[in-house]
Amino acid sequence: MPEPKTEVKKRADAQANYDRILSVALEALTADPDASLNSIAKAAGVGAGTLYRHFPTRDHLVVAAYRHEVQELVDAASSPWITALPPTVALRTWFDRMAQYGMTKAGLMEALEAATKSVPFERGEIHEVLTSAIALLLERGQQAGELRADLTAEDVLLAVGFLWRLDPASDWRPQAARLLDLVVDGLRTAAAVRA
Repeated sequence: MPEPKTEVKKRADAQANYDRILSVALEALTADPDASLNSIAKAAGVGAGTLYRHFPTRDHLVVAAYRHEVQELVDAASSPWITALPPTVALRTWFDRMAQYGMTKAGLMEALEAATKSVPFERGEIHEVLTSAIALLLERGQQAGELRADLTAEDVLLAVGFLWRLDPASDWRPQAARLLDLVVDGLRTAAAVRA
C-alpha cells in the first residue's frame, strides 16, 4: 500500500506548489504587472516547468492569482477567527482584509485587464461571491440587533467601494481605516450606537 501514500504526497506537494506560486504571483504582479514568469517561479522555489504545468500562459496565472485572492477574502468571512468575534467587530475586521484585497485589485488591474482578453473571466462571479460574503457578516449583525435591518449586502458593497479608489502606492491604511470606521458607524442600529 505504499503507492497510494506516494500519490497522496505528490498531490499534496503539487497543491503546495500551486498555492505557493499563486501567493508569489499575486505579490509580484501587484508590485509589477510585467513581472516575468521565470522570476515568479524562482521566487516560489519551483522550476519553470512546474509553473507552466499549472499555468500554461501568463494570462492563466494572472487570472488564477486574482481568483485565489478573492477566494481567500471570501473564505475569511466564515473563518473561525472571524466568527468568534462579536458581529460588528467581525464585519469591521473583515473590511480590513477587504481593504488589502482592494489594494491588490488596484495593483493587479493592468495585468488582469490584459489577461482577460485571452482567458475566460466573468466579473459578475467576483461581485456575486463578495456580496455573499458580506451578506453572511451583515446577517449576523442584523440578527444580533447591532446592524441596521434595512441594509442589503449590495448596499454595503457600494458603501465600501471607495477601497478600489485608494492609491496602493500611497500610505493608504490610515485613510482606509478612517473611512471604514465611518461606514461601520453608519451600518449600526441606533441602539448599538447608544450602547
